[in-house]
This record gives sequence, C-alpha cells and structure tokens, in this order.
Amino acid sequence: MDQIWIKQYPKGIPAEIDVNEYGSVREIFEESAGKYGPKPAFTCMGKSLTFADLDTLSGAFAAWLQGIGCKKGSRVALMMPNILQYPVCLFGTLRAGCTVVNVNPLYTPRELDHQLNDSGAEVLVCVENFAHTVQEVVAKTKVRHSVVTSIGELMGFKGIVVDLVLRHVKKMVPKYYLPGAIHLSDALAEGRKRTLARVELGHDDIAFLQYTGGTTGVAKGAMLLNRNIVANMLQARAWIRPFLDADRREVIITPLPLYHIFSLTANCLVFMSLGGENILIPNPRDIPTFVKTMGKYRFTAFTGVNTLFNALVNNPDFGKLDFSSLKITLGGGMAVQEAVAQKWKQVTGVPLIEAYGLTETSPAATINPLDLPAYNGSIGLPISSTELVLRDDSGRDVPIGQPGEICIRGPQVMAGYWQRPDETAKVIDKDGWFATGDIGVMDERGFVRIVDRKKDMILVSGFNVYPNEIEGVLAAHPGILECAAIGVPDAKSGEAVKLFVVKKDPALTVEDVKKFCQERLTGYKVPRDIEFRSELPKSNVGKILRRELRDEVKKK
Repeated sequence: MDQIWIKQYPKGIPAEIDVNEYGSVREIFEESAGKYGPKPAFTCMGKSLTFADLDTLSGAFAAWLQGIGCKKGSRVALMMPNILQYPVCLFGTLRAGCTVVNVNPLYTPRELDHQLNDSGAEVLVCVENFAHTVQEVVAKTKVRHSVVTSIGELMGFKGIVVDLVLRHVKKMVPKYYLPGAIHLSDALAEGRKRTLARVELGHDDIAFLQYTGGTTGVAKGAMLLNRNIVANMLQARAWIRPFLDADRREVIITPLPLYHIFSLTANCLVFMSLGGENILIPNPRDIPTFVKTMGKYRFTAFTGVNTLFNALVNNPDFGKLDFSSLKITLGGGMAVQEAVAQKWKQVTGVPLIEAYGLTETSPAATINPLDLPAYNGSIGLPISSTELVLRDDSGRDVPIGQPGEICIRGPQVMAGYWQRPDETAKVIDKDGWFATGDIGVMDERGFVRIVDRKKDMILVSGFNVYPNEIEGVLAAHPGILECAAIGVPDAKSGEAVKLFVVKKDPALTVEDVKKFCQERLTGYKVPRDIEFRSELPKSNVGKILRRELRDEVKKK
C-alpha cells in the first residue's frame, strides 16, 4: 500500500526517523543528564529528583548490580508503583547493561511466580507493600538478590512521615519475611563505593522484557531491543516536537503505571529525553488527591486512558484547575469514547488526541495529528518510519475502506517473544509484518479506525485480559466442570470480564467463584459477572464458542 498518510502529517514531522542517531536508551539518558542536570526530572508527592540526582543515584544502582555479579543481559525485575525509586532503578539497570523486567505490583503469587521464572530474573526490587507476595514465591525462582524499598525512602524527612502513616495508620504494609533482602538505600550506598564499568551496548541488546498475554493465555515477554525503544522515542519526539514551546520546559502528568508500556515510553522515556519533568502519581484511583496534586503544577502534557479521563471530568474540582499551559492530551491503551473526549475538550479547552499501539510495538504505531481540533473517532495515522496494511484472513491486502487485520512494520516492532519462537512466528511473518489481531478500516487520507477485534482478548481499562488465562485458573476449581470468559461493555472500564460456568458441584455459588478468582488473579481480571449454565455452546470438535456467547450478550 502506498503511504498515503504522509500527506496528512502536520508541518515539521518527517516521513522517516534515523534510528542510528543513538545506539541505546542509555545513550539518550546520559545525553539528557548532561544537558539538563539541575532541572527536575521526576517529582513525586512534592519531592523532586533532578537529572543530576538521577544520574548519581542510577549510577550507584548500576554499580551495585555489577558488584553482585550481574552481567550484560542479566534480568532485573522492578515491582513498584509510580515512585521516585522506579526511574532510579530503571536507568540504573539499563546503565549496567542489564535488561528491565517490569512487574505489576498487584500481581497474585501465581502471576508473579510465572513472570519471574519465565524471565529468569536474578534481581528483584519491590516496594515493601507487596513484599508479602514476593515472600510466597521467591524461593521457587532464580532471584538471587531481593531489594526492598518503602514508598518514602527517597523523600527525606517527608518520606519518613509518609512511611509511618502507611505502616501504622493505614496498615498498608503487610508483614513479610525475605531472608537476605536488603533495602534500596543500602544497595545505593554499596554502589557509591564502586566504579561503574562501561558495558558495550548496541541496537540488538534487549532493553526490556515487557510481559503481555496471548492467545494461549500465558504471559509472554516481548523482547524490546534498544533499537525498538530508541526508534519509538524518536518517532514520538518527531511527532510532538513541532507543538512544543522552545522557551518552556515540559511538565507531564504521569498517572498511568510506569510498568505499563504506554506510560513507560510516552512519559518516562520520551519526556526524559526532552528534558521534561514527570509528575508521578502513585495512586490515580484516589481522584480527589490526584486533582489536588495537579493543582500544584503548571502542566503542559497529560496521558491517560478513557476511564481516567472520564473520572476526572466528572470530579467537580477538576474543572477548577488552570489548564492554560496544557498543550497535549494523549489517550491510549483503550478506545477513547466520543462523549468523554467532548467533555474533556469542554472542561480543559484542549482536544483529547487518540493514539494506538501495543506492547509488541514499543508501543506507538499510530497517532492523530496534535493539531486536530476535536475528536475524530480514529486512532490516527501511522507514525514516521512505520508501514501499516490491512489484511484479510488469507493474508491479502484489502482495499481502502474495507476492514482487515491491522499489520505493522517498522523499527519499533519487537524482536519476538522471549524463548517462544513458535509464538513469535504466529504474529510476525518472514517480511517483518506484525499482525495485531485488531480489525481496522483505513480511509482515503490514511486515517485508521478500529472496528473489531480478531482475538478473544478483553481490554479492561487499558490492560489486556486473556480468556484462556482466566479459564485455565478456574479449571483447578473442584466445583467447576467447564467455563468460558468473554468481554462485555462496561461504562467505567470499557470492557469487563463476564464468566459462564457449568457446575460440577451443585452447591457452587457466585461468591465461591469470585473468591477463588480474587486469590489467583489481579483485580482487573476478576469477572464482574458470573452466569451459571447447564451447558456451553461448542463446535463439532468440542471447542467452546466464545463468539456465540458474545453474540447472545449483544442481543440482550
């Protein structure tokens, strides 16, 4: 397909980026640290780390990693919310030549066990609030060194107060026992005594193992090379730079978790490379506190998902904020609803711009022009150095205006799934095209709209949920004969999980099933609705037909 979308690019955006401009993410970080030294890079609960602070602290963490025997490519798992320790450990891991394995701190022991064992992580850094989960599984993994940190550990006296409140007033730190674990501050102190050795890094070295689900329901590590991440940073920078004020530093609100690929690349990495300041929000679900925090800053950019935008515009204090500096609002992770986008524009005066990407594309693949006057219902145009085609079930390109599976090729497409060549071959063909599983339509100008999903994946508040994982967990319940999970519309989260169950034990209740799920699945994966059936629809070979269940729900 001809790259018809390039004609729609706003002025100043190139058709191609030069991925060879930088050899690694580390190189970009070091450039920014030298260029923006005394300026704040990350701020959390009123405490800031400057670029110089971040350079010193991440260097100490990197030296500590090398001191305990971590080599180039060693996997380091980071299990933290949005706190100052995250960028310290993130950039420290990359500077040591190691690979970052991002871990959702809300994982259950079952989920954590899989990710640590699959990645082969040797080091785990976790916030103490979730150390009791680590305690249950760490002995069964290859983790040799556990590092524990408190929420306030890098916040000075204020951090001491924060930690006392969390531990003794709010009781948010369950007791744990991790033999041999050390505190992050002790690791940093050890690292300061060492000299950081320079490790050769290049485009083909893995920067991140970013875990995502799949048709098998087993979380797989997308191998995001330095080339992939550098490319996506440059692509995003090229897209937003023409709209930035050269005389003003960028301040971006960062509520989405940095362990998620959207926030990781768009906020943490891209705005770091621009010399901007990330305002880290540890708990965006506490909307009143979140809004109060926003009121303290002259923020210029904001990223989020539809559910978050909706919660904010429905908070009476949000509309009282000063939006005069806000230039960019980017929505991704899940579909932006038109009503929410209109309300955002009405309240803030700034259009909510939708983008699209996946873990496997680092993540950005398409973005709407930032000078778009209002919501247009599309996911935008393929970004610089990105090709996009729509294909039918036979693998043939479909004409303009016809639906087909969105397939992407570009320097941001992952190298493959960690130690899963068969799974990689299912989604990346011999010519480098990545099949997304989303069905889209492209118009004559190159704008793409998503119209359906080929996969059975459920998208809950921007997080992928795979029916096979849920069904696999419930197969272990002695009272369940068989079950099927589908996604259903949800006003708050876009989609929610609905579970159909055939009982083995007639006494089984909805509460029994939910409790079983809550013990084994992260909260957003737990079914919202549970319906008991005498049987489930099946194909002639006995495969449960989720599509028929979805169709039934739609008709109701």
